[in-house]
Amino acid sequence: MTKVNIKPLADRVLVQPAPAEEKTSGGIIIPDTAKEKPQKGTVVAVGEGTKDNPVTLKVGDNVLYGKYAGTELNFDGTDYLIMRESDIYAVI
Repeated sequence: MTKVNIKPLADRVLVQPAPAEEKTSGGIIIPDTAKEKPQKGTVVAVGEGTKDNPVTLKVGDNVLYGKYAGTELNFDGTDYLIMRESDIYAVI
């Protein structure tokens, strides 16, 4: 994992989405047009949290999040999602 020069504010986290599945469990290759957005990724940066709610996630956590959660951004050729900590469902 590379160091990122993006520092999320408040209770936001920066997530690098996992790559989309290339094959099904049965070995069928999925074409680009049928690939779904991944719903898991790795936390690469976290904000400080708010006065009432500190951020409980840490860099390196693998997380599950909602299909349409966060805002997509591309930084130095890498895709990221920035979202509130409350948009994350679980740490895996």
